[in-house]
Amino acid sequence: MTPIPELLAAKLDAALRSLGRDADLPEGFAATVAPAADTRFGDYQSNTAMVLAKALKTNPRQLAADLVAALGETVADLCEPPEIAGPGFINFRIRPAYLAARLGRLLADPRLGVPETADPKRIVIDYSSPNIAKPMHIGHVRSTVIGDALARIARFLGHDLVADNHIGDWGTPIGQVLYGWKHHLDEAAFEAAPIAELLRLYQLVKAAFESDPEVKAACLEETVKLQSGDPDNRTLWDKFCAVTAADRNATYDRLGVKFDIELGESFYHDALAPLVAKLLAEGVAEESDGAVCVFSDGSAEPREDPFLVQKDGEWVPFPCMVRKSDGGFNYATTDIATIDHRAGELRADESWYVVDDRQAGHFRQVFAVAARRGTPIGLKHIAFGKILGEDRTPYKTREGTVPHLGDVLDDAVARARAVVDDKSAALPEGERTEIAERIGLGAVKYAELSQNRASDYVFDWDKMLALDGNTAPYLLNAYVRTRAIFRKLDGAAPEWDSLAISEEAERSIAMKLAQYSEIVPAVLNDHRPNLLANYLYELAKGFHSFYEQCPVLRSEGATRDTRLALCELTSRVLKHGLDLLGIQVAERM
Repeated sequence: MTPIPELLAAKLDAALRSLGRDADLPEGFAATVAPAADTRFGDYQSNTAMVLAKALKTNPRQLAADLVAALGETVADLCEPPEIAGPGFINFRIRPAYLAARLGRLLADPRLGVPETADPKRIVIDYSSPNIAKPMHIGHVRSTVIGDALARIARFLGHDLVADNHIGDWGTPIGQVLYGWKHHLDEAAFEAAPIAELLRLYQLVKAAFESDPEVKAACLEETVKLQSGDPDNRTLWDKFCAVTAADRNATYDRLGVKFDIELGESFYHDALAPLVAKLLAEGVAEESDGAVCVFSDGSAEPREDPFLVQKDGEWVPFPCMVRKSDGGFNYATTDIATIDHRAGELRADESWYVVDDRQAGHFRQVFAVAARRGTPIGLKHIAFGKILGEDRTPYKTREGTVPHLGDVLDDAVARARAVVDDKSAALPEGERTEIAERIGLGAVKYAELSQNRASDYVFDWDKMLALDGNTAPYLLNAYVRTRAIFRKLDGAAPEWDSLAISEEAERSIAMKLAQYSEIVPAVLNDHRPNLLANYLYELAKGFHSFYEQCPVLRSEGATRDTRLALCELTSRVLKHGLDLLGIQVAERM
């Protein structure tokens, strides 16, 4: 189903061409229509006249008047007569009759009006990416939840999506755990809580690694032995991988997160030496003091060049090292090999990386290396900010350990259970348990997804579990309210073919429902799930306002059917939209 802005834009474009000024138009120009900034003046707005006025050598307001005249009756069934505002904006207000007809079509459409993309791509999305021998912690929430939502939305829109969990399972941290296992293992503690014991070993050895040269050398030796195929170290590594996979998969199952592949850093190890040889042969990299690095080629302005950094007022080299002087490789080498694999073996058109903003410089360099080599794949770093504690400092800088993700989820569900027990004590025990799980997990996810991903945000239990405001419980309660209406029906099935919108509150909620088809595709324009989250919040608010102003079950005839249709479609959109965000609804609360 074509979104309303596209319908209006097509008619506006036809009106523009009818003016006979095609030769003066910029090449490839097409009229555009967007949601109005102020709905008091209309539902949609176009600045086409203002954009074109200079090229057509005319006054923008006069051009807007010409366009409105040329539109004539072509939009009569869709909107009221367009109005001109300010220096040349054209405002459109959609007719209630058109909205009523569209409402009927939306009810018959399993996609709720959302069109599939006209340009499907094969996309690899890289998110979550925890390390072996460590528990997932609160810092993994952002990558995991944002990545899962984007994967769900991209699939729904028709992209061929491959979700890859790029596990950190290779390198010096594993060597530190191996050393710890051989010198400090508490076998009873490992049997009781394997991940906790592996974490203890890592933290113990990491501290010694940074202060004791002998321990550092021994850890590096363990790393080399692992990567060289030492059977004892490989056996231990397999054990670490297995217990960590069991732990993280339990968390993913709980969150409803799934991956198509899990290719860790170790998968690319054998490709690293040949890759460095290729980079040298291609002239992309060069040797420098025993290491192999990629330097600036001078093709970019200094401020845009990822291989330069400003120091003491001058731009100096900031190379990307792909082989260390001791012959070892690093994250950059692995990530370039990963790009080659995704472009070649996986035949991906694009690769998205849902990784925190502290890695921006790293990805700029790696992407620049891929571009210099002509690697045929689009690369996007979908960066996000930090989770802050109530003291507004990042968790990693606060005293104590970073909260484990499993503990955070348990706490969320326990807090939700207290609310459910207070508000719905009459429900059966099992149902209250399930509702608390959905509210608690949904609250954690929605607190993340409702934020601008580029911003830091405070992890606030009271706010995320509140029944009012932009929270998961508020949205879930709106859904429950829509379903409660249908449980109260007297048995007469509503008719969806005789809908008529007469009240402004009806028109307002119908307009919001029609905009679902615009919002879902827009999420991928800049990979912002908060657009969908905030739309669902506005829909829930609009529904509550509609419900208070327009009696549903006490109305009759076409009015009753129309209001039931609005309730039904609100219910479907809330459920579908929340599912795209990875949040399950509850039928009762």
